[in-house]
Amino acid sequence: MDTPLITSPVGILATLTGVASFFFLLEKSTQWRLFDFFPPLLFIYAVPLICSNRDVIPNESPLYDWMGDAVLPMFLILMLLDVDVLAAVRIMGKGILVLLCGTAGVVLGAPVAYLLVKGGLGPESWKGFGVLAGSWIGGTGNMAAVNEGLKATPADFGLAVMADAMVYLIWLPILLGSKKCANWFNRIARVSPERIKMLERSSGKLSKEKGKPEMRHLLYLLFLGFFFTWLATELAVWLPEVPPVLSTKTWNILLVTTFGVVLSMTPAKKIPGSRELAVALVYLFVAQMGAKADVSGLAQQAPWFLLGAYLWIFTHGAFCLLGAIVLRVDIHSTAIASAANIGGIASAPIVAAYHNQKLVPVSILMALIGYAIGNYGAFAAAWLCWLVS
Repeated sequence: MDTPLITSPVGILATLTGVASFFFLLEKSTQWRLFDFFPPLLFIYAVPLICSNRDVIPNESPLYDWMGDAVLPMFLILMLLDVDVLAAVRIMGKGILVLLCGTAGVVLGAPVAYLLVKGGLGPESWKGFGVLAGSWIGGTGNMAAVNEGLKATPADFGLAVMADAMVYLIWLPILLGSKKCANWFNRIARVSPERIKMLERSSGKLSKEKGKPEMRHLLYLLFLGFFFTWLATELAVWLPEVPPVLSTKTWNILLVTTFGVVLSMTPAKKIPGSRELAVALVYLFVAQMGAKADVSGLAQQAPWFLLGAYLWIFTHGAFCLLGAIVLRVDIHSTAIASAANIGGIASAPIVAAYHNQKLVPVSILMALIGYAIGNYGAFAAAWLCWLVS
């Protein structure tokens, strides 16, 4: 193998940040519809993958290990600072239960789908299903975190990224199109006409600007991120390992998640800039995961993994619809709940705006709840997949 063109950790980091920055710049400046179907995430993962397999940057570097130890826990903590569980329950009411039904559909649908397709997949591909569950319950940050906890192979992570994008292509139009069935579904579910009006009124009170971030705010956020990352690392080594899912690394991720949720109930949630900094770190981390990827064996497993993902997503949908009918929740809230799970904070507002513009603040709140429970649910899904592997 030839020596990569760029081997310095600083040079590699510059390459990864450059790739991530470029595709968001391209999306913003061109407004290409291509990015509606293939989000920047896909390119931010794929370009470093190509670079590392063409000897531009290495597949292995101490930088990648450091990012797993420091950058990933930090963005989890910062990402969770915006979660407001009490407000979500107060405003969405039974809509939160539909979100949890969708989450149950992801957790319980994973082993069923995996059992049907595992014959065409590798021996540890159950980890790839766990990684995809992280994205489908929470979002990209959860996906990266679960991958780090499970230590999935680069190929299995690549399969998860591919399936996430391909399922999104068919699931988003379904969620948008469900608006046409609103009257029919609401009659079947016996939804009160006052429910939507109540949601609109409550949602209007949610918009709270934290203000413009200043230098001191960034220092506060960095301190919280580094301190609780260190604390979780110190505590994780004392907790019992239960292979193959509960390793020291998994405990570390779960502790960081718990610290983030607890911090969201303190004045720390008011610090400006937390979400912006967290999302930037998420995409930087996804870029390094692409750099570490190995594409060998990907093509043979891709059809089977994708088939499992499609079977899985319709299980999630069935759980959402059943929960909505039993709980008498409208189709708008149901579609938003599914988008909050499957697409996260990037997709939930799109679905909400299409169904009812006034529900956009609610959709963001629901997606943040998905962030909070994503790691717990994904590790549970991975364990169930391992049981049937």
